Amino acid sequence: MNPDFIAARAREIAPFHVMEILARAQALEAAGHDIIHLEIGEPDFATPAPIVEAGIRALRDGHTRYTGALGLPALREAIAGFHAERWQTAVPASRVIVTPGASGALLLALGLLAGPHSEVLMADPGYPCNRHFTRFCEARAVTVPVDASTGFQLTRERIAAHATPATRAVVVASPSNPTGTVMPLEELARIRDWCTERRIALIVDEIYLALTYDGAEHSASRWDDVFVVNSFSKYFLMTGWRLGWLVAPAWAMPALERLAQNLFLAASTPAQHAALAAFEPGTQTLLETCKAELRQRRGYLLPTLRELGFDIPVAPQGAFYLYADCSRFDADSQSLARRLLDQAGVAVTPGLDFGTHRAARHLRIAYTQPLVRLSEASERLKRFVQA
Repeated sequence: MNPDFIAARAREIAPFHVMEILARAQALEAAGHDIIHLEIGEPDFATPAPIVEAGIRALRDGHTRYTGALGLPALREAIAGFHAERWQTAVPASRVIVTPGASGALLLALGLLAGPHSEVLMADPGYPCNRHFTRFCEARAVTVPVDASTGFQLTRERIAAHATPATRAVVVASPSNPTGTVMPLEELARIRDWCTERRIALIVDEIYLALTYDGAEHSASRWDDVFVVNSFSKYFLMTGWRLGWLVAPAWAMPALERLAQNLFLAASTPAQHAALAAFEPGTQTLLETCKAELRQRRGYLLPTLRELGFDIPVAPQGAFYLYADCSRFDADSQSLARRLLDQAGVAVTPGLDFGTHRAARHLRIAYTQPLVRLSEASERLKRFVQA
């Protein structure tokens, strides 16, 4: 096949650079080396047993046919109930769409809102699929540089400074990937008001919201005109099950249903039945235990990395990442990530995956390993920086 046949959108969407690190790490492991994986954004905990058992039971009971495009009614009700109980927001099940992962939810929202000659504003650094999905929808991603002065979050003023008549949507994430920082509710409200006044859509990525360690969890689903993306992957420990959800304004639901019917038809039926068990009290207790362990890991690794010379000016309030300025050791974080892997056996993610603003100065380090492995990683890093 002639490479010229490849559409421009496919040529312009960048790969995940961390996959190069992962492939090299796996090759080293195959050769007998011990590698500590702090690169992939996936919790190391297994899916809780009640969820697994519910999935097995669904398969045995024959729940293997399509659901409706919006998802299993009982699961949509359960998600609405979770919003009400955990975040005190009134979300009717009629505004909930179950999707194949949070990626499916984000793709639906951008597919609805973005198109040729339109722009979508987002933070840099930020989750790479925000940019890539925008390009896939033939729109332009406008990346807004953010730094420690705003907690690596967008502000109303920075959004206003980068908006144009072509701006159709703003994407924010709280807690964010890669920084783990949380947007204050007051600032989120100011951004929502600014967007509403200008008839610009607001998309809020909340996939790490239930993994907020400091301060209250506040969901943008308190407003009925905001698109809210969430996932069963992170807090619920269901990464491979590929299940997420989107809360959308009522006016958007008919069009979103049509898009869902055509883009993926429906999310996995067995996974949806399994997810019903995620909201049971016993499962919630297990999930909160895992969250507490992640908090402990952050409490260990954050001061340790700072003592080693990594600059982390803002303590992450959620998720499971540390976004560290590594320029003291190497002006090129991608080069440093390769050396850390080859010489120290520690795999981390270079900042290049998350944008262009000071990307070469930063590494994302995920605390998704047990404390004993984080301690070993710290010792290896100490030997590396002191060599």
